[in-house]
Amino acid sequence: MRSLPSLTTPSRKLRAFAYGAPMTGLVTRFAPSPTGGLHLGHAYAALCAYGAAKAAGGRFLLRIEDIDTARCKREFEAAIFEDLEWLGLEWESPVRRQSEHLDDYARALERLIGDRLVYRCFRTRKEVMAEVASAPHLAPQGPEGPAFTGRPLPPSREKRLLEDERPYAWRLSMAACREKLGDGFDPLSWHEESLDPPHTQRSVPARPELFGDVVIARKDAGTSYHLAAVHDDALQGVTHVIRGVDLRPAAGLHRLLQTLLGYHETVYRHHGLLTGPDGKRYAKRDQSMTLRHLRETGYQAGDIRALIDTHLERGDVIKGPGAND
Repeated sequence: MRSLPSLTTPSRKLRAFAYGAPMTGLVTRFAPSPTGGLHLGHAYAALCAYGAAKAAGGRFLLRIEDIDTARCKREFEAAIFEDLEWLGLEWESPVRRQSEHLDDYARALERLIGDRLVYRCFRTRKEVMAEVASAPHLAPQGPEGPAFTGRPLPPSREKRLLEDERPYAWRLSMAACREKLGDGFDPLSWHEESLDPPHTQRSVPARPELFGDVVIARKDAGTSYHLAAVHDDALQGVTHVIRGVDLRPAAGLHRLLQTLLGYHETVYRHHGLLTGPDGKRYAKRDQSMTLRHLRETGYQAGDIRALIDTHLERGDVIKGPGAND
């Protein structure tokens, strides 16, 4: 198989979005969840973020998002390190593992609780879905499913449920957020940066209300992907979030959380998702496209970049609504 230039000499297709004019102070990250082996799509995402940092003379961080303790495994984490090292990526130490910092997210949640922006929701997912099914017009489809909207329970009712040790999740009240921000809620926006040089920016309306009263902390982990990711990006000084277009809708919700918690605003670049022969995006179930399998069948790191270029040239990419690549 053909070899490609080193990572500091990008291939033509990867250069188009990951390597632009230097930007002082750029910090980005790759943040996988250790729930299975990395596949070709993960390699694409990691190279996007790594290439942008290298081209800008900035910093590249690796973060392990392992708050889902039921599915995340240390053997998968070890495999992530091995795969990324094989690809030629380097990152700063120590690597932040979210499972080791649950107290951080608890403090962020306490700020939202103190500002009366969240409420306890005792409904199970099954109960929420049943309620949505009975009145679909009251819960329009949002980026993560039906956009459920609830309200805090009367204190006496909530007290009884807590005494009965009923499990609950914390939901972010969009009504309370709107009240707190006032005239600043509707104009809220985030900045999407083009993937192609010179990386021009445009303002995108945030519209976090599309999520409804989203779960911001789950009973098992005490946090959620949204809260933990926003907190860590702020803590680690991430300036550019470079990730797949499937997560683009979350940018509006994350912009709201940044505002509520007083965190700095990040810039976003969203790239397309590689697809297999069936037109579906690669997933961890696609064992034939895991980096470990490819490595064991004789592929070299440069060959992975060649595969990515081939997908891009053939148009085997899901761009999604609003993608700019």
